Amino acid sequence: MRFHYKYRYISILSLFLICLFAPDSVLGQSRLRVYEDYIDKYSGIAVKHMSDYKIPASIKLAQGILESGAGMSDLARRSNNHFGIKCHRGWRGESVYAADDTPNDCFRKYRRVEDSYDDHSEFLTTGSRYRELFNLSITDYKGWARGLQKTGYATDRAYANKLIKLIEDYELYRFDNKNYRRGVTRQQREQAKKQEIAQTNWTHQPYKTHGLLYVVAVNGDTFAGIANEFGFKEKDLLKFNEVSEGFPLSEGDIVYFQKKKPRADQPYFEHVVQIGESMYSISQKYGVQLRNLYRLNKKSYEYVPEEGDVLKLR
Repeated sequence: MRFHYKYRYISILSLFLICLFAPDSVLGQSRLRVYEDYIDKYSGIAVKHMSDYKIPASIKLAQGILESGAGMSDLARRSNNHFGIKCHRGWRGESVYAADDTPNDCFRKYRRVEDSYDDHSEFLTTGSRYRELFNLSITDYKGWARGLQKTGYATDRAYANKLIKLIEDYELYRFDNKNYRRGVTRQQREQAKKQEIAQTNWTHQPYKTHGLLYVVAVNGDTFAGIANEFGFKEKDLLKFNEVSEGFPLSEGDIVYFQKKKPRADQPYFEHVVQIGESMYSISQKYGVQLRNLYRLNKKSYEYVPEEGDVLKLR
């Protein structure tokens, strides 16, 4: 995420003299039980495929949920096809027919859901169409989502944004963490976090824009590391930025040091949605509270912004 608006530098001393740090609760998202069950059932195979094929587990799970309706769609039930892969030239396996781009499209049929996962990984890694995606970081789920849409995996203009929303709403990014393991104890997680903080050897320049203090994340940053550098509690930074523990930072992301505003400052009245943007990334871009961004646009939390949509910011 790039921040193009006017800003001014803030000295470290000035930062600590500004007492504007009021706790705020993270926006609670209602979760579908069927999605949670799907994640519990298939996260293990998604993590294994991440190791074997270098496809982010978050992307694997999000595509599985989206393409198959968490395994509940008619196509998924009839074919065990969880990724919407069509027959294409050269397919020699069984097939089923369902309406998609045409009233009678041919889709691949599998004996088991696990076979669909295997074929999806082969589909992405074979040939040249998706090759560039594998140059991205395994934790760059936003880049992967944008890339899948741009390279034509789906014709839906909101495809990338839907994947990103699923990953953020259900915290699927946690499965992309190389330290993630089933059965890891809380003590082990805390120790890993301390090691991350201890490895922090950079400093960040605080900025101020729209009356909000922030720093720009660099490659390898964590909320824990930034909190430690500036003497914050990690939980406060998570609250200010409306995310849960473990949320990954990418280079260029904004990390706010105080509660975001109910609406954007003038002259930012509207935003035109781009590929790969979520309501959350837009709220960060303008320093607007996420729940208020939904309210300003009279949208429910199920809304996914589509490329070209115009959103009100104030």
